[in-house]
Amino acid sequence: MAEMDGSGMRKTAAMLAALALSVTAVLAQNGLTISELLYQPKSGEAEYVELYNNGSQPVELADYHIVRWVGDSLGKHYALPQLTVPARGYVVLTKDAASVETHYDVARRELLVECALPTYPNDGGSLVLATVDSMVVDRLDYSPAMHSRLLRNKAGVALERRSFERQTNDPANWFSAASTAGYGTPTGPNSQSTEWLAEEVSFTLSSTLLSPDGDGYQDAVALEYTLEEGDLMASMLIYDAAGRKVRRLLNNALLGTHGSVEWDGRDDGGKQVPRGRYVLDITLYGLHGTQQTMRRTISVVNR
Repeated sequence: MAEMDGSGMRKTAAMLAALALSVTAVLAQNGLTISELLYQPKSGEAEYVELYNNGSQPVELADYHIVRWVGDSLGKHYALPQLTVPARGYVVLTKDAASVETHYDVARRELLVECALPTYPNDGGSLVLATVDSMVVDRLDYSPAMHSRLLRNKAGVALERRSFERQTNDPANWFSAASTAGYGTPTGPNSQSTEWLAEEVSFTLSSTLLSPDGDGYQDAVALEYTLEEGDLMASMLIYDAAGRKVRRLLNNALLGTHGSVEWDGRDDGGKQVPRGRYVLDITLYGLHGTQQTMRRTISVVNR
């Protein structure tokens, strides 16, 4: 058999690498895959890794390992505990479940799993999910550049996957969790999911009437939104009929592709506003200096 020259060996290596990536992509689209990563927690808080079962059948978490990536090869394996992850279900891995639950809105506490994990560097690195026999199932090469450029401080902000139909290791498939979602959504749907994208910007009030008298009926109004892009910041202000600002709901907040903001009829000082008509002023800011303003009217009808 003729020996391959250097060029032939490089082509073969490239083909094998491409084949490995394609196999990994197929596995990730039909089973356990990486959904969210908090690699730079605030001081004293804990990192976490969120996995999602994108398949149609339950999977056993103990059949997988989180693996430290060293250079271009697999390093130390971190075994995962016994837990059945249902189809279309989430699980969050962390060294300190109490820390995650304290600092983020955890939808399902039972899906927080404490276990040993690698430490993920703040300047970038790799998150690798493998089977117990060392076959790589999914891999995320993350970096601070995946975060929104509108964010000044990335500490405590998780990276969220946009779509489970696109490859994990596509940098454009990741973005900063929305500030309106608490900068992280462990155990719940991602705030930046493209499944929520709308063809147009949509801001809808749950009601135009607000009756904040504590009777459980229309004590608050919710402004629900869906956006066609994720890299938008917003300010939301409430003005009275005379044009005076009474409440600042959001101040340059990073929005997700979907979410909601509530007003309970109180001003910035915590006092109940008098009955009358109020204007909710919404200003959106884009990455390249674009700006859009919308207004919604709310009538406060105190009884």
